[in-house]
Amino acid sequence: MAPLKKKVLGFMVIMLSISAIAKGDENESSSKPPTLVKMVKGKKMCVKDWECNVLSRFCCNLTISDFFETYQFENLFSKRNSPVAHAVGFWDYKSFIIASALFQPLGFGTTGGKQMQMKEIAAFLGHVGSKTSCGYGVATGGPLAWGLCYNKEMSPSQDYCDDYFKLTYPCSPGVQYYGRGALPIYWNYNYGKIGEALKVDLLNHPEYIEQNATLAFQAAIWQWMNPVKKGQPSAHDAFVGNWKPTKNDTLSKRVPGFGTTMNILYGDNVCNQGDIDSMNNIISHYLYYLDLMGIGREEAGPHELLTCAEQKPFNPSSSPAAASS
Repeated sequence: MAPLKKKVLGFMVIMLSISAIAKGDENESSSKPPTLVKMVKGKKMCVKDWECNVLSRFCCNLTISDFFETYQFENLFSKRNSPVAHAVGFWDYKSFIIASALFQPLGFGTTGGKQMQMKEIAAFLGHVGSKTSCGYGVATGGPLAWGLCYNKEMSPSQDYCDDYFKLTYPCSPGVQYYGRGALPIYWNYNYGKIGEALKVDLLNHPEYIEQNATLAFQAAIWQWMNPVKKGQPSAHDAFVGNWKPTKNDTLSKRVPGFGTTMNILYGDNVCNQGDIDSMNNIISHYLYYLDLMGIGREEAGPHELLTCAEQKPFNPSSSPAAASS
């Protein structure tokens, strides 16, 4: 038995050594080793388990769950399941991570180094928290602790059916296209467009968004990752620095950063109106989340990158393609 024990012990030592070497050689930006690494036209491409499972350069970086864990999600949205909240038990960390897996190979939360990745998640969730909050000045835990309180508009003022789009996105009889989701979707044309992208019939069944948290997060991330119009930046590209402003953008005071993400998502509902509360509330959520995630609001950059107070909108509200909320 002694020789056998020696062989088993030797094998274990070898395996531990291989494991240690693998971890030592691992790129600092990746805590989980890629399941596949491939060179494509001289560029490193990776696949990393289920969370980043399409060959992509972004999958060589950290995945979102490497730096954003359940306890952090709970910290950011600590009051969402309070008895007075309106979507108790609906939103959870698992739904967010599963939803994000569709977009991580495209760069969502996987662009740049760890700090940029964390900042993008804080920025995206800052919008989500602000748009789904039922917090107010003296609310328990403070006004910024109540994100994901809603998953739908509680008292719709209209059906949000625009007959201008009756040929492309006709309204389904009796269906209401009021605000639903993590970044609330309004109007038939937005439900139609997002439904086409996600291969879900949201035009006829917008209620799916308020019934499935993963789908609700997917719809919100899709809005973050895609421009309102061709030739314009997505909120993602404006935030991570992929977008290069034109001369007209510069004259319109549109610069890469968090402020321009508000311009893209909300247009003149929030931007080009000076220092208004609705804009400041979104910024406050972002800064609060940066603090809670351990990055610190000081990393958000100067005020001119955070605000859109004087930015001209990409899509004025008189345009049919204007922001949806």
